[in-house]
Amino acid sequence: MKYVLMFTHDPAQLAGVSEEDTQAVYGKIYAWFQENASVITDSGAELQPVETATTVKHGGVVVDGPFNEAKEVVGGFSVIDVPDMDAAITLAKTWPHLELPGVAVEIRPMVEDYSQFE
Repeated sequence: MKYVLMFTHDPAQLAGVSEEDTQAVYGKIYAWFQENASVITDSGAELQPVETATTVKHGGVVVDGPFNEAKEVVGGFSVIDVPDMDAAITLAKTWPHLELPGVAVEIRPMVEDYSQFE
């Protein structure tokens, strides 16, 4: 089953993390992707800061910024293919960025059978 891992964080909580600690975690993240390459079907992308977002709303209204004022923002995503949600949770728990405050991994199953929409 395919799942999207959405890597979220609270910018206010990460503000106090040193550059050295941040770089150390990024090294671990690089290794994490290599170690889990067999189940990562799309390594996804790291997103630019939320301040760079543009949102298109109902009626075609364009707004600078994210669609809501959430404390946590999506910083990136990856797609994994594992047997079930338990396996997805087990993998998500190993995400190195979880060592830092305000970081979370949201897991969502992907729609794989579009026949329901026909």
